Amino acid sequence: MTAGLPHLSDLSDLSARTANAVALLRESPQTLEGFLKLSEMFESTTLDAHSRETVILTVATRNQCHLCVDMHEAELAALGPAPDPERLDAVRRFTLQVLAASGAVSEEEMAAFQAHGYTLRNALEVVLGIGTYTVSTLANRLTGAA
Repeated sequence: MTAGLPHLSDLSDLSARTANAVALLRESPQTLEGFLKLSEMFESTTLDAHSRETVILTVATRNQCHLCVDMHEAELAALGPAPDPERLDAVRRFTLQVLAASGAVSEEEMAAFQAHGYTLRNALEVVLGIGTYTVSTLANRLTGAA
């Protein structure tokens, strides 16, 4: 096994768990379709891949969706080392602040986020990521897929 990367058997298990989650979500085709469309939109934002995965992991951890945590830890590991770990910590903290304040972050919190090179557009994209992965994590927990 390569350091930082999941073992092949772990990936197989993760694939089966993911397929199960999708099968359970098919009970509501609109919910599945909505999540898939939102996910595609989030992936096309100006946030870099490391930042997107950090937003997802933050939401998944907060919502205790073990499937999403496992899946997105593997995704983040596959991206390789983050070029700027402090920047990722800033997006993690900002995501938690947006959740805690229901979006009403303080000027200081916004300034701290922007001090790491993020923009207002990125802040709004974090909100999109939160919404997208709230759907996924809550649905996974509701159906027992998590």
